[in-house]
Amino acid sequence: MGRKDDLLPGTLDLLVLRILSAQALHGWGIAQRLKLLSREVLQVNQGSLYPALHKMEAEGWIEAEWKPTDEGRQAKFYSLTRKGRKVLGDQRARWERLSSAVGWVLETE
Repeated sequence: MGRKDDLLPGTLDLLVLRILSAQALHGWGIAQRLKLLSREVLQVNQGSLYPALHKMEAEGWIEAEWKPTDEGRQAKFYSLTRKGRKVLGDQRARWERLSSAVGWVLETE
């Protein structure tokens, strides 16, 4: 397994919103999904994830509900709100513009 890269500043919200656009998940599930989808390149620790989740909840981008997990314990499941879907679209478009611009610079001779 290769070196784990840190998330670029400002990308955690985008990645969490994208993950929650598919299904409601608890914090550990979000972290595991990020690891899986990034082929184990990206990982987020609890010290970064939970403050981000609380901020997004306060902004109205996500909402939370206590529910039992598959193992039967209670966990806070997060889901995307209508406002969160709009923010995801805006942030995704901004990320695509930025990553294209970086690509152009790197390809320049």
